[in-house]
Amino acid sequence: MGLFTRRSQDTATATAPTAATAVDPALAALTGDYVIDAAHSSIGFTVRHAMVTNVRGSFDAFEGALHLDGSDPARSTASIDVTIGSVNTGIGDRDAHLLGSDFFDAELFPLMTFRSTRAAQLGGDAYRITGELTIKDVTRPLSIDLEFTGSATDVYGNERVGFEGSAEILRSDWGLTWNAALEAGGVMVSDKVKLGFDISAIKQA
Repeated sequence: MGLFTRRSQDTATATAPTAATAVDPALAALTGDYVIDAAHSSIGFTVRHAMVTNVRGSFDAFEGALHLDGSDPARSTASIDVTIGSVNTGIGDRDAHLLGSDFFDAELFPLMTFRSTRAAQLGGDAYRITGELTIKDVTRPLSIDLEFTGSATDVYGNERVGFEGSAEILRSDWGLTWNAALEAGGVMVSDKVKLGFDISAIKQA
């Protein structure tokens, strides 16, 4: 059962419901503005290191807002601001390197931002949100594939929705080009970075 409608689509382009395609009132009731609950959400990344293993990390400070349209998913929007200084790979020296001029240059560019420009239902609980990701002074398009994981009212009376998402980027597209060659061939850090999102958002009154 999809978040916005019960029908599925064969393309990534969402269309407005017609008289022949009724919207489930319970799902339409999810329409509204939401704030991401950072305490129960995560934004993470995975990158290949030395050609043999994966290093995982996260950004521990971020905030964001969603607008969900239960009748027309194409009208849904999302925005996220991530504090670069909150990067956490579990190794202090590595985090310091990431924050420096070789990578994020966090003193000059303290935020990474995403602003959606388009949303579409792919079928069932699968969605894709497309927008602009800005890292340092570079803004480029990014599409995030999302799965709607459910809605519930928590013990404090908050109405919540959940999403899991993923995307892949080439860090060089955003000017993050530092690397070191390995003696046996290859490089220290892969260009491809996998992003992961686990989002819980609270509906606003």
